[in-house]
Amino acid sequence: MGKVDLRRSLIQKRQSMSVGEWRESSDRICTQLQGFTLFTQAKTILAYFSFRQEPDLSPLFSDPNYNWGFPRCVGQSLDWHFWKPEDSFQVGAYGITEPHPSALIVEPADVDLILVPCVACDYQGYRLGYGGGYYDRLLSSPNWASKPTIGIVFDFAYLPQIPLESWDKPLQVVITENHLI
Repeated sequence: MGKVDLRRSLIQKRQSMSVGEWRESSDRICTQLQGFTLFTQAKTILAYFSFRQEPDLSPLFSDPNYNWGFPRCVGQSLDWHFWKPEDSFQVGAYGITEPHPSALIVEPADVDLILVPCVACDYQGYRLGYGGGYYDRLLSSPNWASKPTIGIVFDFAYLPQIPLESWDKPLQVVITENHLI
């Protein structure tokens, strides 16, 4: 199956999850993260606001032990801004929730960990995203390439192999509701 068909199929499967199943699986992913050293030792973490029933990490965002950064789509790249639960947000490009443009910028040097949303991941750590290349460009750029990455995906989208392109870079860790790989 090609990337387009695989993406469509997995997004449909994700969106067909009941709210209860989605919440339970998301909470289990949060619990996995909270027990993982790479996460617990980080101070500044880049994350995402759940979109199209991606795993929801929002229960973690109120933890005062972490500084949270979230992306804004600006042109063909992602700008990262600090965000706290009391801060406002807006709906940006593609209907995705984003921090307000005036929020403080997160500099790459401050980042300890990047939690990467994925439509799918394979056993080698490669990810399938939405096809816009935003995370591919980010993770290939010199300022970000050495940052630890954790792909966040539901079990059903953790696959033996996904179609690859020459620019794809593997994530260091993949977490599902039942696995930490």
